[in-house]
Amino acid sequence: MPALIHPSILSADFANLERDLHAIATADAAHVDVMDYHFVPNLTLGLPVFERLVEVSPVPVDGHLMIADPDRWAPAYAEAGAASVTFHAEAAQAPVRLARELRRLGARAGVALRPATPVEPYLDLLAEVDMILVMTVEPGFGGQSFIDGTLPKIRRARAAISEQDLDVHIQVDGGVSRSTIERAAEAGANVFVAGSAVYGADDVPAEIETLRAMADQHTH
Repeated sequence: MPALIHPSILSADFANLERDLHAIATADAAHVDVMDYHFVPNLTLGLPVFERLVEVSPVPVDGHLMIADPDRWAPAYAEAGAASVTFHAEAAQAPVRLARELRRLGARAGVALRPATPVEPYLDLLAEVDMILVMTVEPGFGGQSFIDGTLPKIRRARAAISEQDLDVHIQVDGGVSRSTIERAAEAGANVFVAGSAVYGADDVPAEIETLRAMADQHTH
């Protein structure tokens, strides 16, 4: 499957989010991190801002909810028009029920795993989701270094998806750049969240294209 680049607006200028969304118009989606200062020790933005970003974004919005009690709060992000909504396995009480509700509301459903969270408990539930997000840093802050110890988890997830013949994406988020994207793609990821690597580039569209081309050479 082709490589998809989802730049994270966590690295954008929060005073100029509409401008910086249009800067990534050649990307496949905009990755929007919602943090609540409970599940992770950081606070970003909530539903009203998210809803407005969906309205002005030139590309689909990929919502990543790093929040407590996603069973209660996540459906509203699907209703706000997110193309995909990803919640954390560690925070959800009933992940299958939540994934089904997100799909019912018209969003792709994703489940995210922190670096130390094993993927095995979710391999039998792959048909219930559209994407697994393997965090390649600890969630909460941008600019961290890629954790290579997550690569075997990506490989196990990709093998299970292939074995079950499912159309489930594997997304990686954290420390994704020219120096790491090929390793992640070779392991089986096909959706790449890059924040500082994209927004810190002199030529943002060129960087998106470079990352996509590098990953495409290795995606399964």
